Amino acid sequence: MFKLRILLFLVLPLAASAQFDIKAHYTKHEYKIAMRDGVHLFTAVYVPNDASPSNKYPFLMTRTPYGVGPYGEDKYPRQLGPGAKFAEDGFIFVYQDVRGRNMSEGTFVEMRPEPDQLNGKEVDEASDTYDTIEWLLKNVPNNNGLVGLVGTSYPGFYTSAGTINAHPALVAASPQAPMSDIYMGDDAYHNGAFMLIANFAFYMDFFGKQNNPELPQPRKPFDYGTKDGYQFYLNMGPLVNSDEKYFHFTNPYWTDCYTHTTYDEFWRSRDVLPHLKNIKPAILVVGGWFDAEDLSGALKTFRAIEKQSPATSDKLVMGPWVHGGWNRAPGDKLGDLTFGSNNSTFFQDEIELPFFRQYLKNAAPAALPKAYVFETGKNVWRKEEQWPPANVTTRKLYFQAGGKLSFAPPTQPTGFDEYISDPANPVPFYSKPTLSMAREYMDADQRFAQSRPDVLTYETDPLEQDLTVAGPISPTLFVSTTGTDSDFDVKLIDVYPENAGDSLSGYEQLVRGEPFRGKFRNSFEHPEPFKPGEVAQIQFAMPDVYHCFQKGHRIMVQVQSSWFPLTDRNPQTFTDIPNAKPADFQKATERVYRSSDRASFIGLNIE
Repeated sequence: MFKLRILLFLVLPLAASAQFDIKAHYTKHEYKIAMRDGVHLFTAVYVPNDASPSNKYPFLMTRTPYGVGPYGEDKYPRQLGPGAKFAEDGFIFVYQDVRGRNMSEGTFVEMRPEPDQLNGKEVDEASDTYDTIEWLLKNVPNNNGLVGLVGTSYPGFYTSAGTINAHPALVAASPQAPMSDIYMGDDAYHNGAFMLIANFAFYMDFFGKQNNPELPQPRKPFDYGTKDGYQFYLNMGPLVNSDEKYFHFTNPYWTDCYTHTTYDEFWRSRDVLPHLKNIKPAILVVGGWFDAEDLSGALKTFRAIEKQSPATSDKLVMGPWVHGGWNRAPGDKLGDLTFGSNNSTFFQDEIELPFFRQYLKNAAPAALPKAYVFETGKNVWRKEEQWPPANVTTRKLYFQAGGKLSFAPPTQPTGFDEYISDPANPVPFYSKPTLSMAREYMDADQRFAQSRPDVLTYETDPLEQDLTVAGPISPTLFVSTTGTDSDFDVKLIDVYPENAGDSLSGYEQLVRGEPFRGKFRNSFEHPEPFKPGEVAQIQFAMPDVYHCFQKGHRIMVQVQSSWFPLTDRNPQTFTDIPNAKPADFQKATERVYRSSDRASFIGLNIE
C-alpha cells in the first residue's frame, strides 16, 4: 500500500555490481506454475550456468504484486537478489507475480486473508508459496533442495505469509519492512487517523483494474495541477471528493481503504500477525528507523514471532534507513542528518548474505545477535540479546508549566495549556511544499511547527549526560476539547544546542511522531464522541526508537491536533469523516492538562 515503495519494487533492484554480468552467468526461464486450484502463476527463474548434479544451488524466491520484469526469456535485470553480491555467490533466483497480478492468473485480493475467506477456496498466500516450492523442487534441475524467501514492503508481507504452514524445504525467510496489520499503525491508519498523502499517491498510480494475465501497462502520471500538496489536499475537501473528482470510483482498493475507518472485519481479516505461529524457517526481520510506511510492520512481525513461535530462530535488524533504504541507498544520511558510514553495504555483506548462506548453503553460522540495531544520535551499531534491551528502565517525562518537561511529576493542583485547532488551517507535516510523503520528514527540523500558535511545546533543560531511549514511546494525555472529536498528535524531538557551531545549531530533530484520533481512545472498533469540555484520557504506544539524546541537547515534546496532509483532517465533530460536509469542519479549543491529578506525560524506556 503506498507510495514510494511502488517505485522501488516494481522491477528487480537496480543497484548492480559493475563487474558482474548477469546474462553471462545465468540462464533465464519463464514458467506458468499451476496452483492446487488450477490457477497458474507466472514465475521467472534464473539458474546459474555452472549448475550441475555435482554443483547444486538453493532457491531464493521473491513473490510480488509489482511485476517481475523485465519480461521475456532473453531479457535480464541489472541485479539478482536483494544485494549486489548475491548473484556472484550463486543462487537459483525465483521471482513470481502473485495471484491476479500482471502475468499471473486468478483474482488479486489485497492483503489476502490467511486462509482466504472471501471465495470459499482453500488457497491463500501460504498455499501458493507451498505449491510453488513443490513445483520448483521437482522441475528445476540441479537444486540442493533448500529454499529461502525474501521481500521488502508488500513482498515483505508475502514473505511473512509464506512462512505459515511452510513447505519443509523453506528453511530461511527475511520479511523486510513487511506490511502486517495495515490498519493498526502500518500503511492505512495510525491510531485511527488515515494516512492521506501516502495512500492517495499509491492508489492513484497503481492497482487499477487489470485483465490478467497481461504485461504491466505504463500509466500516465497523475497531474496534480500544482506542486503544493498541502493546498491540493485542502482544496480536495472530504475524502469522498477524491473518488468523485479523481478516482471516479474505478479503484475499489482506494475506496475500501478510506471508507473502512474503524478496525472492522475487513482489516482484522487482513492482519497476518496472529497466524505467525509454529514458524519453522529461520527468520531475519529487517526494518528502518526512518521508514515512513512500514516501521511498525517490522517491529510487530518480530514481536509476534517471538511471542507466538518461541522455538523459531528469529533475528531483528533495525538500521538508519527509510523504506527499503538498505536495498537502494548507502544509508549514510537522511535530509540534514548523517549516520557516519555506508550502513546498507554493511547490512548486505555482514548480515543478510551470511544469514542466507548459513541456512541455504550450510555455510558458517552468521553469528547474529537477537537484535542488531543502530543507535541514532551516537550513530553506532549495537548487538542486543533481546529487544528492547534487558537493562531499560521505564520513566515518565511530565508536562510542566511554562513549557517545561521534567521527570518529576507536577505538583500544582490545577493546570493546563490550550490552543485553537482550525481544520481550515491545519499544521503541515513538513516545512516544504511536497506532493509526496517526503521521507525526510521522519527526522526533519520541527522549528517551523514550534512557531505556530496551535502547537504546544514542552522541553527539558539541557541534559547533563547522555540519555538513550530504547523501545516504544508511550504517551498518556489528559485532554479536553470544545468539539466532539479531535486528533492529538505527539512528537518526540531532539533539540541540538544553539552553539553547536555547524548547520545543526538549534536543530529540532523529529525522533518519533504519531497521530491519535480521539474518538478511538477507548476502542478502535467502536468510536465514541467527546463530551465538550469534559476531561478524557488518551493512552497509546508510538513505534520504537533507539536514540541517544546527547549531553547538552534538550528533549522536546510537541502536541498538536493536525498533521496535514500526512493524515486526513479531523472535522472536530463526531461524524463519518470521509463523508463530512463543509459545515462539519469546525474550530475547537483543545486543552492538555498538567496538574497533579491529571498529569500528562511521555513514557520512555531508558538505558
